[in-house]
Amino acid sequence: MLEIRGVTRSFGERRVLDDVSFTVAGGRMTGFVGGNGAGKTTTMRIILGVLAADRGEVTLHGAPLTPSDRARIGYMPEERGLYPKMKVAEQLVYLGRLHGLSATEAKAEVNDLLERLGLAERANDLLESLSLGNQQRAQIAAALVHRPIALVLDEPFSGLDPLAVEAVMGVLHDYAAQGVPVLFSSHQLDIVERLCDDVVVIGGGRILAAGSREALRREHSSLSYELELAASSELQGDHRGDSIDLEWVRDMPDVTVTALEGGRVRFNVESEAAGQAVLTQAVLTQVVQGDSRSTFVQRFSRVTPTLAEIFREVVK
Repeated sequence: MLEIRGVTRSFGERRVLDDVSFTVAGGRMTGFVGGNGAGKTTTMRIILGVLAADRGEVTLHGAPLTPSDRARIGYMPEERGLYPKMKVAEQLVYLGRLHGLSATEAKAEVNDLLERLGLAERANDLLESLSLGNQQRAQIAAALVHRPIALVLDEPFSGLDPLAVEAVMGVLHDYAAQGVPVLFSSHQLDIVERLCDDVVVIGGGRILAAGSREALRREHSSLSYELELAASSELQGDHRGDSIDLEWVRDMPDVTVTALEGGRVRFNVESEAAGQAVLTQAVLTQVVQGDSRSTFVQRFSRVTPTLAEIFREVVK
C-alpha cells in the first residue's frame, strides 16, 4: 500500500499542495484527477523523490519510502523522456539493465511488454520514427520493464487511440492483479471511470474527494430519476412517440425537471416519496395523445452520477 500523509509543498509564497493525504491500495487501480495546475504532477514527483515535501511523508507498506524503494517504482512522466535516436527494444533493454536485470531477463521482459502493448513489430525502429501514440506505448513499457513494486503514471493514455487504450488497460490490470499499487492521472474521465477501483480528486492543491468509485457515486448521488414513456403504437413500429407529453411532471410537488426531451424526462426530487409519486402518476393516469394513442412506462430508474458529474460538483 502506497500512502501519502499530510503532504504540503510551496513554491515561494505559492502553496501548491496543502495537507494532501490519500492511499493507493495494493492490487487496486487509483485514478488521480484534477484540472490543470491542481497539484497532480507535483504530488507524483514528491512520491518519486524528484521534489521534496515541505511537510508530510510518503510510505510504502507503512514504512517511509527509501531511495531503493523509489528506484523500484515504475514512473512515467507526462513529458516523454526516451532517446529518440535509439531503437525501441534496445533502449528498453538498456533501462532494464540499469535497474539490475540481467541481459537475458531484460530482453525477455522487453519482448513480452512489446508484444502485449502491440509494439513487437516496431521493436527495431528508431523511437523518433514512431507515431506519437506508439511513442507513448514505448514510454509506458519503460515504466514497466524493471518489474516495479508500484506504478505512478502521469497521463499514460494521452494520445492513444481506442485500441491502444485497451491494450494499456489490459497490461495495467495485470499488474494490479499481482498486488501492485497503481496510481495514474488522466484528464480522460471516461477512461478513469472504466478502469479505476478508486478515485482521488484534487483541486487547488487540496484533496476534494477520495474513495472507491462506487462509494463516491453513492456519496454524491442526489435524488435524481429518469422516466421514459413510449406510445403503445410503437409496438407496431410506429415511432411517432416523440409527441408524448411529459410537461405534467413539472407540476408535480417537490419535483424539479432537469431535462425533458420527447418521451424521456430527468428530474430531481426532495424525497424518495416524491419520485415514487411521479411513477404512480405515470402508471395510474393513462396519458392519451391527440390521436387517442395511450402510453406505457418503458423505464423508471434512479440516476447514478458519472465521474464527470461528480468531478464538476466537487471542484465548483
